[in-house]
Amino acid sequence: MSAGHAHESGHGHAHDHGGPGHSHVPAVIKHEKPLWFAFWLTLLVLLVEIAGGLLSNSLALLSDAAHMMTDVASLGISLFAVRMSRRPPDARRSYGYARMEAIGAFINSSLLFVVAGYILFEAVQRLRAPEAVATTGMLVVAVIGLLANLLSMKLLAAGAGESLNVKGAYLEVWSDMLGSLGVIAGAALIHFTGWGWVDPVVAVLLGLWVLPRTFVLLKQAAHVLMQGVPDGVDVGAVRDAMQAVAGVAAVHDLHVWALGSKEPILTAHVLLCEDATDADAVRAAVAAELHEHFGIGHATLQVESRHCGAAKMHA
Repeated sequence: MSAGHAHESGHGHAHDHGGPGHSHVPAVIKHEKPLWFAFWLTLLVLLVEIAGGLLSNSLALLSDAAHMMTDVASLGISLFAVRMSRRPPDARRSYGYARMEAIGAFINSSLLFVVAGYILFEAVQRLRAPEAVATTGMLVVAVIGLLANLLSMKLLAAGAGESLNVKGAYLEVWSDMLGSLGVIAGAALIHFTGWGWVDPVVAVLLGLWVLPRTFVLLKQAAHVLMQGVPDGVDVGAVRDAMQAVAGVAAVHDLHVWALGSKEPILTAHVLLCEDATDADAVRAAVAAELHEHFGIGHATLQVESRHCGAAKMHA
């Protein structure tokens, strides 16, 4: 039997990546309301921290405000990704706009690097010439920031494990929460000891603490944008499992990637055994294996009765 080209694994749902009939709701959309609430709360606290930092002359507080600013940007980009994710695929973008999630996470982490670098530079200048700090104002504003961070963390926690974008926002809010704790501790120490150098030291510690975590997020976002294999997927094991299906002689041109944080997508050419008589049955069996053992529901399988490169090789 000559095998045709069979596309998409049939599991009773459409693989249109967001078009009509697609039942899956992207994680970033599921958590839209908490994102909006956290966005407005964070923006309000940002304005308070900027005013408080300027009035108290606290670099640590301004450092926390700078991180809060990236939170606002992160949440704003996440909300933009929500809107874009709702747009259906079109003639120019057949996969839709799901990759906006990874782009947003990449921008957020890049912003954090820039802000941390600026704060570290300013801290070095302050260490050379410590300045007086109004500790009471510094403490009050830091406490307000801490309460806001704790509330935002609670709102974003559910989506942090499902979406790169929400994870990025959660990570920045979490770092700000620790930053607020650091500012509170610094304000208390300066108040009781008069050590002005504590303020820039706290700012430096905040910057050094957040940079490694920012690098991890940047690396994850870049991996998605480079169409890397999703975490937890072993391509070798996937290939072996596909080739173990009855009727399959070999698998080649195997690719696995993801548009966003989750939902791995697979494409492959499946070469049938000579005695295989039902290409559709083999395709369905391979698709079922991928779905059951690897959680891959979006699989485009090209089934061949002979290697697609054979004609070129003998031309």
